[in-house]
Amino acid sequence: MTFLPKWLTFLKGKEVVIANAIIAILTIGGQQLFSFFTFSCPCHVGQNLIYGLAFLGVPALILLIVGYALNNQTWRLIMGKSSHFEREMSSNWLLKCKLLCFVLCSITGRALVAPVTWLAVTLINGSYYICAVSEYVPVHYYGAAPNVTAAERSRILAAFPCGQLVPPELARARDEVILLLRYQSQVAGWLLIAVVVITVFLSYCLASCFSPLSFLHFRYWNSYVHNEQELFDEATEQHSRLYAMQNVRKFFGFVPGSENVKEIRIPSLREWQAISGLAFLKRVDKEHYDYSLLHDWALKERASGKYLRIDEDPGIITQL
Repeated sequence: MTFLPKWLTFLKGKEVVIANAIIAILTIGGQQLFSFFTFSCPCHVGQNLIYGLAFLGVPALILLIVGYALNNQTWRLIMGKSSHFEREMSSNWLLKCKLLCFVLCSITGRALVAPVTWLAVTLINGSYYICAVSEYVPVHYYGAAPNVTAAERSRILAAFPCGQLVPPELARARDEVILLLRYQSQVAGWLLIAVVVITVFLSYCLASCFSPLSFLHFRYWNSYVHNEQELFDEATEQHSRLYAMQNVRKFFGFVPGSENVKEIRIPSLREWQAISGLAFLKRVDKEHYDYSLLHDWALKERASGKYLRIDEDPGIITQL
């Protein structure tokens, strides 16, 4: 009975860690499916490197951009206007730079979860790396194809990722080359993971050392920010709904869900035309905007027009 509440208490406040773990797991699964269904090394001189690096880097770049785009802090930083606090510290450029660096590091740290996971998993898998650099391996160490030209050697090496294209006499050399490249790729993958883990740990340590808050105060601040955002989102939803209900009521004479509707308003052709079309954010004055055509109409027009009384019989109301 008490097991689940204890787990919920433990997980509370760790939403970021949980979200990052879910993103990493989804990235690993996506990488495995992506490799299985789409990756096929061309095994041709000059194409292997481009193909392998494209599969390594392009998905990671896309995941990085998506990570930035899905973070609300990114758009708050881009779209945010100068607040009173920012205007006060405008003369203190050092403090402003520190705040900007902190926000950018926070955004970048979260955006890097998916691309770093992609790179680490693909390097540990080794297939992309083997395809990309196979033609540049110094194969003379293995005694393979000693009496061929450099161009022919590159062609043979480029075919190593595709075992069916390698001559039987070079099968052993191919196996040794593949083992060497897989070793290099996996070592690079684990080094990337180690560097990221150490960097994240040291960043948290430095941030904690220079934080003006104690450990418990910092936990309280995290809890407060989380609860404030949650309550703000709920209030935003309710406030916008109530505000929209006023405009809808003015146009139709009632709002959905109303009980005991006595009459409804019949909008005129001019009013229908006024709220139809594409809606753009319209600035009314220095402090206010019209959010839609219906909003603009409701602020400008008086609540007049033709009204139709409705029979109190629920069957008639349902039919309308």
